[in-house]
Amino acid sequence: MKHIVTVIGARPQFIKAASVSRVLKNLPGIRETIVHTGQHYDDNMSAIFFRELNIPEPDYNLGIGGSLHGEMTGRQLIALESLLLKEKPDLVLVYGDTNSTLAGALAAVKLLIPVAHVEAGLRSYNRQMPEEINRILTDHISEWLFTPTTLAVSNLDSEGINSDKVHQVGDVMYDAMLYYRKKAENQSSILDDLGISKINYILATVHRAENTDNQKRLSAIFRGLEKAQIPIILPIHPRTHKQINKFKIHIPDSVKILEPLGYLDMVMLEKHAHLIMTDSGGVQKEAYFNHVPCLILREETEWQELITNRQNKLVGTDVDRIRSGVNLDWYDDAAECSLLFGDGNAAKKIAEILAV
Repeated sequence: MKHIVTVIGARPQFIKAASVSRVLKNLPGIRETIVHTGQHYDDNMSAIFFRELNIPEPDYNLGIGGSLHGEMTGRQLIALESLLLKEKPDLVLVYGDTNSTLAGALAAVKLLIPVAHVEAGLRSYNRQMPEEINRILTDHISEWLFTPTTLAVSNLDSEGINSDKVHQVGDVMYDAMLYYRKKAENQSSILDDLGISKINYILATVHRAENTDNQKRLSAIFRGLEKAQIPIILPIHPRTHKQINKFKIHIPDSVKILEPLGYLDMVMLEKHAHLIMTDSGGVQKEAYFNHVPCLILREETEWQELITNRQNKLVGTDVDRIRSGVNLDWYDDAAECSLLFGDGNAAKKIAEILAV
């Protein structure tokens, strides 16, 4: 019996893990223990995802979140080390680029437990982003690196990582979108609840510290939204909400702020939006999966393929660039890039490799 400990802690990781865990539970000879670090801890940011995505309740919930990066990562590392000594897994599986990712990988490798990293090889080349540091360090200490794109493979090759460890499997978030999109259509009433019609609203998300913790940048984002001719729906991250109040940011009348939403409601809003604006790596991809143009509220992205293929556009927090981007004259709706993120079977490929 091969024992896998999966470490997750933030809502994008819940989505990714849902796809892989669903396959693992049906493979003979595999036992998975799920550890939730607690990095995202309230109901709207955590528990609703486990319910909607049918992820098994975590075997452990460490309840560690809501502090500075170093403190959070350190506390998670201490707790995970103790847990791994108790569980003695054959490998540790981590996702993405959060503090939970790095803490899980470090705890494992220091105990000589091999690490598998899903969504390996991404690079924004902005080392001021904590996510960039997390993903680089995790890649360099992992034994299995599961990449979503060919560019991710090239990034790892350029850093001298042994190609035998690298497996291009596609993107598990694409798996998830294919699996849950029909369920969202059948179960979500979010469009009716908000009184909005399809293709007649903009969906926006803002959560990265580089935007939320900088008054000038956060204010510029909302000034960029002022001229929109259709409603803007903004499910708000708790940190963003706090910073809006702290900085006394003016919210345009066209912007409707919501509490964080579950995955199915977000899928519905993404699928039927006229345009998406975001600083989220995951939402960038989900816009593409749903054939919706996306303005990225950052100066760089780890998903460069979407810029090259004119599916997404970098606008940063410049007011004029945001307002200009809304006209969509940059968007190529006929771009042939349907296989950028695999064939929708990434989770199956990952599980079968790990089961050997």
